[in-house]
Amino acid sequence: MSGVDHEALRATLAAAVEALGGRERTGQIAMAEAVAEAMTEHRHLLVQAGTGTGKSLGYLVPALRHDKRVVVATATLALQHQLVERDLPRLTKAVEGRTGVDTSYAVLKGRSNYACLHRIREGVPDEQGVLVEVPEGSLGKKVLELREWAEGEVKAKGTGEKDAAPRHTDREWRQVSVSARECLGATKCPFGEECFAERAREKAHKSHLIITNHSLLAIDAIEGVPMIPEYDVVVIDEAHELTARVTQAATDELWASEVERAARRSARHTRSDKGEPAGDLEDAAVALRAAVGEANPGRFDTVPDDLADALALVRDAARALVSAFPKADAGDEADAGLTQAKGSVQEVFVTADRMAANADSDVLWLTEGTERLPPRLCIAPLQVWGPLRDKLLSDKTVVMTSATLMLGGDFTSVATSVGLKPAERVPLGNVETEADEDAEPWVGLDVGSPFDYARQSILYVARHLPQPGRDGLGPAQLDEITELVDAADGRALGLFSSRRAAETAAEHVRAKLPHLTTLAQGDAQLPELARQFVADPHTCLFGTLGLWQGLDVPGDTCQLVIIDRIPFPRPDDPLMSARQRAADQSGGNGFMQVAATHAALLLAQGSGRLIRTHDDKGVVAVLDPRLVTARYGSFLKASLPPMWMTTDPAVVRKALTRLSASAGD
Repeated sequence: MSGVDHEALRATLAAAVEALGGRERTGQIAMAEAVAEAMTEHRHLLVQAGTGTGKSLGYLVPALRHDKRVVVATATLALQHQLVERDLPRLTKAVEGRTGVDTSYAVLKGRSNYACLHRIREGVPDEQGVLVEVPEGSLGKKVLELREWAEGEVKAKGTGEKDAAPRHTDREWRQVSVSARECLGATKCPFGEECFAERAREKAHKSHLIITNHSLLAIDAIEGVPMIPEYDVVVIDEAHELTARVTQAATDELWASEVERAARRSARHTRSDKGEPAGDLEDAAVALRAAVGEANPGRFDTVPDDLADALALVRDAARALVSAFPKADAGDEADAGLTQAKGSVQEVFVTADRMAANADSDVLWLTEGTERLPPRLCIAPLQVWGPLRDKLLSDKTVVMTSATLMLGGDFTSVATSVGLKPAERVPLGNVETEADEDAEPWVGLDVGSPFDYARQSILYVARHLPQPGRDGLGPAQLDEITELVDAADGRALGLFSSRRAAETAAEHVRAKLPHLTTLAQGDAQLPELARQFVADPHTCLFGTLGLWQGLDVPGDTCQLVIIDRIPFPRPDDPLMSARQRAADQSGGNGFMQVAATHAALLLAQGSGRLIRTHDDKGVVAVLDPRLVTARYGSFLKASLPPMWMTTDPAVVRKALTRLSASAGD
């Protein structure tokens, strides 16, 4: 018998649903009860909650009723905003005062997400040691605007968060913020008592519920950098993104200009009887630039000797330079230039040391470089399930939830990718996965969706089309896209595997159907494109990964989702190809465990753009015949919502024409 008071939980949930203007959903109730039991019994839980379930309340209500602190980690800012700006204020107001409910909550982000008052008020020394007070030009104008905004936040006791600031670029924000390594520390900073980041941490320490993101969770739990106050349970929303976000947080980059900059910033702070350590690091940067110039872009199975030597030079020079910085006494006044110079050199050392080690647990590669960015070295973990298991799952109770956790029809793929033990031996492609003895046990629950996908949607697979090639969209695919869009009279969201494919399709549709508005990603910022898409029903929006996840366009605006090809990772993707090879070498099926799982997740996310409400109807059109002809097609289809399926183009065009005729303009 669990220790959960189900009657009180349901009553609290009902009050919350009423306050948010929703309606009772059996899936939401089942989820809330399962989450509460998992929290009480300290058992890991995976919950697939389809679109429309109301999963946020399904975990927020049990979290507020739990007797210890709970952390909620999201992948996207959009969901974080929804929780903090919409759901939590109304939820806490509705349930405040109920027995067993703690409504205190706080938002916690990385330090660089907050304006830095020291940088704003005193500036920072640049590489030459000159105090930058007021930059000039358009950049300077925006920086002054951000400084004025930050001072207003101090007076208003605001958060000083990047997301609340006037519109700006990342480059502009860097002029008013610092990284964790560059921070002077609250005790040494003259503005420590007013510091936005410190105030956020103080509020978090006093709160029962903390809202954060996957990256900060990874830094806190896996890298061991204390960022989040002690907690009992973590709820990971958008959990299908977890491994990608943890990988991203654990990925380091290095390029010669960064090494040179760190050396120049350090020159005036370091003098040694043994020479000029900053000059040695600059020399190492020259060697690194030459070695990178000789190396071929791509993954390094064996690091070229010149590059290995250059990385060792950078590592050793950075280590010596860190040692050459003056030691600060406890009573010394903080020196921003010294702190930030030392921080940048330490960062170079840590990254170069990791790259020089070239451990089997890491993947090292060189990027191509672009007009704006020079080639750079990157290093990422080969897998993250081990650290997740050892440093998060073994210590905390973890609830993971998403609309897409059951890939291929079960939880195995996602569970094993994060270090959870399969409930039993479950087939994955052609291979049966054996449970790791050290993996953490868990329970999986699919609460379904309130939508009737078989009645509301059609999955159309264009079986008659040729298999996609490397040369992009051919005439047959372009004609198919045009015919589908014409039948739908616009109202189409095109999800493409590359920017070139999206632009090619947009150009073709514009030429063939000039009476429609056709937008392509890159024509404007995504929020503006989404606004235009919603405003005019006779509009198509074509784009890439930014549209596959997170775009929420309910109603008649979107009655057709076109997917040009199964979104397998590129064969030359350094990290994915390394992971696939590692799976093969360990006796698994690398294609199914890595490439097919990646594709299944994106297909499920992309298809999920179509049905957003009970009244939505439409078609998901996949122009890749392999979905029904290849052996792995059944695994991919089992990852999608249970839509009615056809391969007949005439049936689909008639359905789209009927939907278009019944839609309101």
